[in-house]
Amino acid sequence: MSISSAMQTGVSGLNANSVAVGEISENIANANTTGYKRSFAQMVTMTPTGGLNAPSGVNAVVSSDLQNGGAVIPTNSPTDFAVNGNGFFVVSSNANTSVQSDYVMTRAGSFQPDENGNLVNSAGYFLSGYPYTDVKLATIDGNSFNGLKTVNVTDATLSAKATTSIGVQGNLPSQETGNATPGAPFTSSSQYYTPLGAVKRLEYSWQPTSTPNQWDITVSDGDGVPYGQVTVDFAPGGANAGAPISYSGVTNLATAPGAFSMDTTTGVMSLTMNDGGTTQPIEIGLGALNSFDGITQFAGDFTPQKFTADGSSSGALTRIEVDDTGTMYGIFDNGQRQPLYKIPLAHVENPNGMQEIDGDAYRLTRDSGAYTIHKANEGPVGTISSGALEGSNVDIAQELSDLIRTQRAYSTNAKIVTTMDEMLDETTRLKR
Repeated sequence: MSISSAMQTGVSGLNANSVAVGEISENIANANTTGYKRSFAQMVTMTPTGGLNAPSGVNAVVSSDLQNGGAVIPTNSPTDFAVNGNGFFVVSSNANTSVQSDYVMTRAGSFQPDENGNLVNSAGYFLSGYPYTDVKLATIDGNSFNGLKTVNVTDATLSAKATTSIGVQGNLPSQETGNATPGAPFTSSSQYYTPLGAVKRLEYSWQPTSTPNQWDITVSDGDGVPYGQVTVDFAPGGANAGAPISYSGVTNLATAPGAFSMDTTTGVMSLTMNDGGTTQPIEIGLGALNSFDGITQFAGDFTPQKFTADGSSSGALTRIEVDDTGTMYGIFDNGQRQPLYKIPLAHVENPNGMQEIDGDAYRLTRDSGAYTIHKANEGPVGTISSGALEGSNVDIAQELSDLIRTQRAYSTNAKIVTTMDEMLDETTRLKR
């Protein structure tokens, strides 16, 4: 190898190690950056061309360590997210974009609502998710970004929902029946919601009869206007003792367009409520025959019934909650809890092959291979922690050690250059 070739080799070492120092410096500078993944320079031999005496050298190939996660750090913000395990958040540079190339990957989950309520991280990338419509999630296309929308935490409202069904559970005292002169009826009430979200009540009269184990039940509206009546008999013994064994004497007391009926096999009463000409159907389940899932009759005290009804008044969003599967729930001021978005995680075949861009984000390339989108905690992706952030995966001690080693290598290569310079100078003085 000639003197000039040796000098070129030394110069290549200087260039390669300067690149390595640059990557180490970037790692140290971003040691506290959320979701940052360390990058490093691998030294690769440059194969000589032009014969055995042709100069060789070294080249620095920059790579990133995207597969190893950083420590999960708790925070006080419910919109801070960290990935536990594999996977990346899908984000976009523009809100609600339909351009596929706008979508990139990140592990930096420090999202906060902007002036429009869209969740955006400190680098300006908008979090993407699949919205729920009427508490249902559309089919997810795991091989494209279709269907993704920017997650918004302020525009969710809950419309009023009319009550359609009410379940009844409770006990009636058996010793009150069979008396020659029955006692006064026991009373209870339940609320229901109208289509406009107004709260109204239904009243129930539980009248013991002179026949043992038999009760007359009357349902009225909140003003005491009766809608219907039914007689229920309970089993006095056997395996089904205390369970209803028959419903009979179904009587419609309502004024049209109100109505009352009952399916005596299922124990479901059907009411048509009359609200000034506007009707509302409501089903009230007393319990199936020979079962204990509704009203029962045992000796003891009268137990006020437990009523479970659907429906709700209109509500405004007060806060959000996100579980480890990425389901974002809205908590409304009417007490309702409803799913709003499913935050997915993307899986990339070769994450280290992605292109790093500004803001701790990564763009898909040919080298990164295929990608798929999954619900969190399904398939190859991990879970999502709310109220937490992933720290960088930089080890400061390791970076400082690499910095010293690289500086020594740089100095050694510089010595090659200065030595070759001295040899050239000595050669030029031979003719003197």
